Amino acid sequence: MAHIHDLTALEQAQAVRSRELSPVEVTKHYLERIERLDPEVGAFVTITADRALDQARQAEALILQGGDPPPLLGVPIPIKDLNLVKDVPIMFGSATYEGFVAPVSDSVVDRLSDAGTIMLGKTATPEFGLPCYTETSVSPPSRTPWDLTRSAGGSSGGAAAAVAAGLAPAAQGSDGAGSIRIPASVCGLFGIKPTRGRISFAPIIPDLAGLSTNGPIARTVADAAALLEVMAHNQPGDLYVAPPTPVGFTEAVTREPGRLRIGRNVTPVVPGAEVHPDVLAAYEKASALLESLGHEIVDMPAPFDPSIVGEFEKLWFCFACMHPVDPSLEPRLRPLTRWLRERGFATTAPAFLQAQATLQTATRFGFLVMNEYDAILSPTVTLPPVPVGWFEDVDDPEETFRRMERFAPFAAVYNVSGQPAVNLPLHWTDAGLPIGVMLAGRFGDESTLISLSAQVEAAVGGFWGERRPAIW
Repeated sequence: MAHIHDLTALEQAQAVRSRELSPVEVTKHYLERIERLDPEVGAFVTITADRALDQARQAEALILQGGDPPPLLGVPIPIKDLNLVKDVPIMFGSATYEGFVAPVSDSVVDRLSDAGTIMLGKTATPEFGLPCYTETSVSPPSRTPWDLTRSAGGSSGGAAAAVAAGLAPAAQGSDGAGSIRIPASVCGLFGIKPTRGRISFAPIIPDLAGLSTNGPIARTVADAAALLEVMAHNQPGDLYVAPPTPVGFTEAVTREPGRLRIGRNVTPVVPGAEVHPDVLAAYEKASALLESLGHEIVDMPAPFDPSIVGEFEKLWFCFACMHPVDPSLEPRLRPLTRWLRERGFATTAPAFLQAQATLQTATRFGFLVMNEYDAILSPTVTLPPVPVGWFEDVDDPEETFRRMERFAPFAAVYNVSGQPAVNLPLHWTDAGLPIGVMLAGRFGDESTLISLSAQVEAAVGGFWGERRPAIW
């Protein structure tokens, strides 16, 4: 048998069911790798070894009892440190929350637990999940395993780094402006931002404007689809509920997508953003591959114009204020967070509501363009993975924020519209750095995106050409 970490999440689940592997053996394997490799990678902020081993022993006992086990029994899946796990410390990437222990678990965490997964620990996230890079005051920077001098992105940077380094077979993440797709791109992984309302944030975290959603990060389409199948649910009080899907997510992996009309657009909505030649090469390569698979590829007009950027900024400023911080601890906030919160607290309620109304109007008109296509292709980010510290290597936090906008101008529009979107790890530079491309789908139609992604994955070979970083 291959090394345990060479197996996909679904292969591990099957090996546990057939008793080829024990959950305890799998868990110990990953805990050993985390202890040995994570100091270089920076994927985890908290490691819950005792809890993981207890869960593994319970899973092993369940297997020995016989019967029909949960779908992912014995598979280690870490949780992002923006999500609550009862009795486990949560810092939200901030020194202002050191010592805080979650009083309850998020319902999506309970769903993963009920599916039999084992929590190895909490993955690193930037302060309050606000930046698109994972560099904090509470843990080392999260680095892409493809080049440990470079950032793993954010805000699910720790989750992506863990999967790409073989410290977990897949991971739970969340995405409010690209926070699954950005780290998936710079870590060479497949990630899904689901449709708004597909996964509840209950019982504590509000869904307000509906920008953010939980979602999976994985090496393969099948693993991500299996995780999404488990994670998808709603709870009483949710403001948004996604429409039901005609085809299940795991079923969609094996279903042919048919001939699709795919629009493509490479014009950033953020003024001043420029697409790097290596990113353009990835975009053109993906276009050619999709066309070779029989799809119609059409250059499409931009569905949104730069006027939405300022309105989105107002929402981002205000959401930076959602985490309560003791005034005496505010000096412990990072400079970017303080800058964002200053602008958020200075935004009036009418200005916030007007911004949200403007974005909704823009989305309604945007759908008149986007609904002409079964899927939309664009870059995920504008640059190859950037060095650790690059975003903050500037004179002030405002320029950090502008760098973030220019780095990731494509992803956030689908948080505004609520559409599902995925990152495909299709391209590596001559220097061996991963560059993803993004496909967005119709509202509520993750299944078509999954079918199309699985078709592309099959065309390029297992694990997207069987690439592994040196640390693997």
